[in-house]
Amino acid sequence: MEGNKEMSQKNQFLGTEPIGKLMRGYAIPCIISLLVGALYNIVDQIFIANATYLGSFGNAANTVVFPLTVIALAAAVCIGDGCCAFSSLCLGMENHKDAHKSVGNAVVMSIISGLVICALYLIFSNQLIAMFGGTVNEQTRVFSKEYFFYITLGIPFYVFGQAMNPVIRADGSPKFAMVSTLVGAIANTILDPVFIYLFKWGMMGAAVATVIGQVLTVILAVWYLLHMKLLAPSRSDFRLEGRICRKTIALGGTSFFSQISLVAAMAAINNMIRKYGALDPVFGQEQYAQIPMAVVGIVMKFFQIVISIVVGCAAGCIPIVGYCMGAGLRKRVSSLFTRLLITEAAVGAISLVIVEFFPGQLIALFGAANESTYYTQFALKAFRIYLCMIVFACVNKACFIFLQAMGKAVQSTVLSMIREIGFGVGFALLLPLSFGLDGVLYSMPLSDILTFIISLVLIIQTYHELGSKFLPSKAKTPSGQVQDAK
Repeated sequence: MEGNKEMSQKNQFLGTEPIGKLMRGYAIPCIISLLVGALYNIVDQIFIANATYLGSFGNAANTVVFPLTVIALAAAVCIGDGCCAFSSLCLGMENHKDAHKSVGNAVVMSIISGLVICALYLIFSNQLIAMFGGTVNEQTRVFSKEYFFYITLGIPFYVFGQAMNPVIRADGSPKFAMVSTLVGAIANTILDPVFIYLFKWGMMGAAVATVIGQVLTVILAVWYLLHMKLLAPSRSDFRLEGRICRKTIALGGTSFFSQISLVAAMAAINNMIRKYGALDPVFGQEQYAQIPMAVVGIVMKFFQIVISIVVGCAAGCIPIVGYCMGAGLRKRVSSLFTRLLITEAAVGAISLVIVEFFPGQLIALFGAANESTYYTQFALKAFRIYLCMIVFACVNKACFIFLQAMGKAVQSTVLSMIREIGFGVGFALLLPLSFGLDGVLYSMPLSDILTFIISLVLIIQTYHELGSKFLPSKAKTPSGQVQDAK
C-alpha cells in the first residue's frame, strides 16, 4: 500500500503541472527518439545512394525492404504504445497492480513477436521481396535479397527495442528513452561509411551497421527495465495474462494498424510503380527501371521524418492524456488537444514549404549528382505532388493517436484503416488507370484530403465530449473494475 501511495504521489504532476511544460517535457524526447529511429533507414539510404557501386539500384533495394521493417515496427508499437496507454490509464485510476502486469506482459510479447517475425522472414524471403517490387530488375533483386537477409537477423532486437521505448516513457523517463535510441543511431551512422566505403561490404554493410545499433539500444533498454521507477514488474508479472494482453493490444491497435496499413499502401504503390514504370518510354528501359521506385522511396523517407515529429508530439502526450482521463480531468485533456493540433499543423506547414521550394536540395542528399537527369526530374515532381497535402496528413495522424490515448481504440483504428487501406491502397490502384505513373503520386494528397474531412468530424465530437468538467463520479478502470474517479 505504501508503495502504491508513493507511486501515485510521484505521478500526480501529470495532473497539476502546466500543460505546455508537460507537453515539451514528454514530446521533445519522444520526437528525438522517433527521429533517431527513422534515421536508421534514412542514413542507410543516404550512404547507399552515394556509393557509386550501389547507387539507385541500392536505393531501390532499400525501398523494397523498408515496408518489411515497418511490419516489425507495427508489432513493436502495438505492444509498446498499448502498454504505455494502458499503464498510464491504470496509474491515473491508482490501479497499480495492472500497471505492473502490463509491463511484464509487454516484455514477453515483444520477445515472442520478434522471434516469430524473424523466422517467417527467413522462410518466405523470396516471396516477400517479390511482393514489394524487388523484381523490377535483376540488380535490384540481388541487392534486396542481400540487405533483407541481414536486416532480418536483427528483427528480434529491433522489435524489443522499439516496444520498450514507449514503456520507458510511461515510467517517467522520456529522456532515457531518447538516449537509448540515440546511442544506436549514432553507432549506425559511424559504422555505415566504414562498412560501405572502407570495407566495401555493400548492402550487407549497411544492414550490419543497423543491427549493431539496434543491439546497443536493446542493451540500454534491458538495463532500464532492471531499474524502473514507477512500473517495475515483479517476477509474476511476466506471466502472460489474457486480460492484460487483450487490453494492451486493443489500446495499441491504432499504432499497429496505422503501420501495417501503411505497409499495404507501400506494397500497392511499389507494385504500381513497377507495372506502370514498365509502360513509361523512359523508365521502361532496363537501365532506368529502378529510378521511380528509388525516388518514391526517398520521398517516403522525408515524409517519415515529418511524421516522426508529428507522431512524437502526439505519442509524447499519451501518458499525460491517459493519466488525466483516468483521473477525470477532461478540461485538461481538451486544452492539450488544442495545443497538439496547432503544433501538428505548424509542422505540416513548414514541411510543405520545404518540399515545394527546396526539393532539389533534398534529392541531392541521396546521390542525385551520380544519376541521370531522369532521376532528378522525376524526383522534383514526386516531392511536389506526393506531399502537397502534408499539412492535412500531420493533423490526421495527431487525431489518430490522441483518440487512442483517450482509450477510443475503435474510432482511432477505423479512421487509420480508412486512410491507409480504403484511400491509400484504393487510390494507388485506381488512379494509375487514368494517369499512369503520375497516378501513384496523386494518390497521397487525395487520400489526405478525404481523411481530413472525416478527422474534422471526430475532432469536433471529441471537443464536445471533453466539454464536461469531470468524468462521472464512478468510472470504469481499464480492466473493467468500477472505482471512484479521483
